[in-house]
Amino acid sequence: MFLLDRCGNLGLAFMRRRDFIGGVSGAAAAWPFATRAEQSALPLVGLLSARSPSESAGVVAGFRQGLREVGFDEERNVAITYRWAEGHYDRLPALADDLVRRRVAVIFAAGGPPAAFAAKTATTTIPVVIVSSDPVRLGLVASLARPGGNITGVSLFAPTIWGKQLDLLKQVLPKARVIAVLINPTNPNAAIYANEAAAAGRVLGIEVPVLKASSAESLGQAFASLAKLRADGLVVPAEAYFDSRRDRVVALSAQHSIAGCYPWREYAVTGGLMSYGNNLPHAYRQAGNYVGRILKGEKPADLPVVQPTTFDFVVNLKTAKALGLTIPASLLALADDVIE
Repeated sequence: MFLLDRCGNLGLAFMRRRDFIGGVSGAAAAWPFATRAEQSALPLVGLLSARSPSESAGVVAGFRQGLREVGFDEERNVAITYRWAEGHYDRLPALADDLVRRRVAVIFAAGGPPAAFAAKTATTTIPVVIVSSDPVRLGLVASLARPGGNITGVSLFAPTIWGKQLDLLKQVLPKARVIAVLINPTNPNAAIYANEAAAAGRVLGIEVPVLKASSAESLGQAFASLAKLRADGLVVPAEAYFDSRRDRVVALSAQHSIAGCYPWREYAVTGGLMSYGNNLPHAYRQAGNYVGRILKGEKPADLPVVQPTTFDFVVNLKTAKALGLTIPASLLALADDVIE
């Protein structure tokens, strides 16, 4: 369901940032302290991510902050071992199994449904905290209020946000008849994304062709098809594969002179036209809180899945100028950040 807001008739209402505070390829990899940590007697947390370490520093900092807020510091009384799939989802099962063999106390499955499903398959006894869209719809938890089993965490509003992203682009491109969306067909959420995008397109009166990419070759082909489709814009979802190749995605957008709306502010900072989505460091911070509470003895089944209420809207005026676009004053007034 889409909500009305000041930005148009479709999408989630904006919540301003000020309302809230703020693998390596192969089977096993680690960030600082992991080797020392695994040899210690400290409680061990396994961070399993579908993303890459090179573009995850900000969100991991949010996770560590969340742990500190409930009394756990990586340099003092908790150890974290890191496993990164770098957008290669086929690596996640082995990485999850490795964490189970190491008998971690809690698994934090980050980077969306692929990591969450890998952790769910690997263990029914070790507590798992996830950051994922649609955990109920995907069958990861029984309900948001009573997740049941060994899994809880943070639910992102990814599919609903797609409608908002399309609406934002339509406001910048009022004459647009075609705005494409890019999905990774290997993501368990792919069909949901495609259906939500089509529904949002019908409301806006535009065509929304779905482009698919899960490799370097198919990513290039997807962008090359934009001209043939006569697409005026492109929406890129919250997707670990694309996040791990953020610079490439933004570079392809510039190469094909396409106006894009992306999920995280880092895309806009890198040169994307605009971004709208959950405040991801805040979501990771909430996940860190839950991991800490579980380490203190609480059970995942008793911790409701958190629904974040912090969203970021970022506009890059330099990119808008390069594309020959004018951002409406009404959107600039709503932006959390404007890059000039």
